[in-house]
Amino acid sequence: MEQVLVRASRVYEVIIGAGVLSELGLRTAALIRGRRAVIVTDSNVGPLYGEQAAETLRQEGFSVETFTFPAGEASKNPGTLLEVLTFFAKAELTRQDVVIALGGGVTGDLAGLAASLYLRGVPCVQVPTSLLAMVDSSVGGKTAVDLPEGKNLVGTFTQPYLVLCDSKALDTLAPEVFAEGMAEVIKYGMIRSRELLELLLRDEAAEELEHIIAQCVRLKRDVVAEDEQDFGERQILNFGHTLGHAIEREMNYKLFHGDCVAIGMALMTRALVRDDRCPESCEKILEKLLKKYQLPNNTELPSERILAAARADKKRRGENITLIEPNTLGNCVLVKTDFTELARLLELGR
Repeated sequence: MEQVLVRASRVYEVIIGAGVLSELGLRTAALIRGRRAVIVTDSNVGPLYGEQAAETLRQEGFSVETFTFPAGEASKNPGTLLEVLTFFAKAELTRQDVVIALGGGVTGDLAGLAASLYLRGVPCVQVPTSLLAMVDSSVGGKTAVDLPEGKNLVGTFTQPYLVLCDSKALDTLAPEVFAEGMAEVIKYGMIRSRELLELLLRDEAAEELEHIIAQCVRLKRDVVAEDEQDFGERQILNFGHTLGHAIEREMNYKLFHGDCVAIGMALMTRALVRDDRCPESCEKILEKLLKKYQLPNNTELPSERILAAARADKKRRGENITLIEPNTLGNCVLVKTDFTELARLLELGR
């Protein structure tokens, strides 16, 4: 078992280990005064882990109700958010009670945002069941839903009370869902840790998954500690996301988020290597890792569509945008530029 302490506007633990879902009730009871819980989960995860999660809570005296929504990015919208909030109201949830986000990144975003809005804030415990959610979206306090105009345009910064990552849940992931989580793991190596990249290249990496998850959480924790509200340094965590989010939107969310991030990282890295602003080793290692974990490295989408969608990026300031650029293996920097330069780099990286 690995434990990581996050010190943000709220101090909380991230617990990583096989079987830690069984501790949900006990750990939640130690943090929450109320004894009413609402589990928010999706139609894939609910049948697998919903009853187990509910039973651990009941054993500690919680009354439990469950809201289940259709699995997939299409549910991450204001309409579903309103349904969750209405469910909270009908369940008579109070500010002393708790919301349990049980599932992947969509669930964590949706439940976390609803918890932050209802009664101006109800405690939320994140129980991520996908690799992507464990290493990224469940930690750091970002919650959001999408609009037709772009991804994650409506959201808040609200830290959870606890994060429980049960590594056993990863055994039930489809290979392509596990792979998209590896895209975010690779991202952490590219922005902050050459050592992580070297570990991921080794055959024994699969045997050190809990350690890898904990390492990613620590890297994110350290960045969030510097810039919780995403005004500066935290934007480094968006490597691959400027183009990735644009591709994801233009594909109508039919391509996994992690796959789109992988393409975004590859496009930017290739462009910078060809522009003599990044060593070839960055491209070689990244391409090797993307191939190892069966992730894509390019798209057939027209550049014009990608650039148009990128204008909805939250790092945009007027006609300027902040790009995250690798400059050495295991390090990225923030570079303020404009959309003309982004267009040039996109063509260079294709």
